[in-house]
Amino acid sequence: MIDFKDKKEILLSKEFKNKGYLKVQTDSELSLQYLREKIVKNTCKILKIDIPPIKSYDYFLNNFNKKIKLKDLNNIRLQIIRALNKDKDYRKHYFLTAKNFLYGIVGNELSMQNRINLSIQLPQDKSSLLPLHSDIWSGDSPFEVVVWIPLVNCYRTKSMYILPPKFYKQVEKNFSKFSGNSSENFFNKIKKNIDWIKINYGEILIFNQALPHGNIVNDEKETRWSMNCRFKSVFSPYGDKKIGEFFEPITLRTASELGVKYNLPKIK
Repeated sequence: MIDFKDKKEILLSKEFKNKGYLKVQTDSELSLQYLREKIVKNTCKILKIDIPPIKSYDYFLNNFNKKIKLKDLNNIRLQIIRALNKDKDYRKHYFLTAKNFLYGIVGNELSMQNRINLSIQLPQDKSSLLPLHSDIWSGDSPFEVVVWIPLVNCYRTKSMYILPPKFYKQVEKNFSKFSGNSSENFFNKIKKNIDWIKINYGEILIFNQALPHGNIVNDEKETRWSMNCRFKSVFSPYGDKKIGEFFEPITLRTASELGVKYNLPKIK
């Protein structure tokens, strides 16, 4: 196959194929700051508390478990998500945090998920778990990638895990040995091979959601805050989540716009 990608794109592609993810510095610190500031301000508004100074955002988010009760967490999280998705600029800033890397890995005619997801995982919280899974197994398109953004430093059980491609190939070859297991048993069979993602605020994770991934109980003393959103090439195949329903084109080029609208002239 002919490959006209430049050297940087080729290196990114190799890393993504080999590891199953890219961990990169954000393309736009200003956009990332916008995302985090909106979350902090909306959270404080919901809780009816004073907004901390910017230099205290880390402390506020990491120690959020000291400000709320676990039983109130999901309701607060859903209120924050609703507020974020009402902000007409939020998705644009989300995209800008990883724009150039998405262009290099996915393409420059992109569809973006309509709604941003937010995860808040308190220490020892068993209600916010995302068990081992592959998004493809539940109907997503293999042409999608996930942009996962930490709002605090994430490490060990405060982060997420992913099974690297070389080990996933072994699962594929012997899938019948895994498919009948619960997600917990499945995880126990592969946990020695998974990669725990150590990632700091300011970095962006782009990962292959076809690979098994998830999280476990947060055994650290701090709260995890992270966001996730899917991106794919506009003209690549869609799974159960369709364009116009779940995805929306965000960088359609002029030739494509004209081509989509073009109709052959009618001959009477």
